[in-house]
Amino acid sequence: MNTKQKATIGVGILLSVVLFGWIFTAPYLSNQGLGRTPGFIIGGTLTPPLDDFSVLEGAVQGPLIMKQAGFPPFSFYLSWVAEEDGIITATRPDGGYWEQRVYDRGGDGWLRIGDQTFAMEAFAITNEQERLRMMGKWAAKSGRTLDEALYEGSELLRDWKVFFWRPRES
Repeated sequence: MNTKQKATIGVGILLSVVLFGWIFTAPYLSNQGLGRTPGFIIGGTLTPPLDDFSVLEGAVQGPLIMKQAGFPPFSFYLSWVAEEDGIITATRPDGGYWEQRVYDRGGDGWLRIGDQTFAMEAFAITNEQERLRMMGKWAAKSGRTLDEALYEGSELLRDWKVFFWRPRES
């Protein structure tokens, strides 16, 4: 094999690696800002579960970063509300990517809130009364009511799906 053939093979391999890497790490722009980003490392300090997660409410501003177990390793920016025994997140009822991964692969993942990263497990809230209670807290934090949409074209917040994240059992 001559040098030209080796160079051609090398360039082909390099382009394949770059293309494959881009496919699994390119940011995805959702309807409202950056929704999904590469998730190999989400940062923060792995922190033991808190006795009371509600202390994070108000102390940490902005969205949390969620990374689910499994491949591909994407991270998602999510709005959240803290309760004593876990974290409330919500998503549109459209079978979106991270919601489907919870159903397909289980809820194991990590939540980075501020500089702390917690090993958590997501549970879909199916009890209608509990879902509306939690969604009401999420809506209030976003400055809306359950009878409003988050943005034009979105479903009313009362129709959104709610996931509650609890510390994972080790």
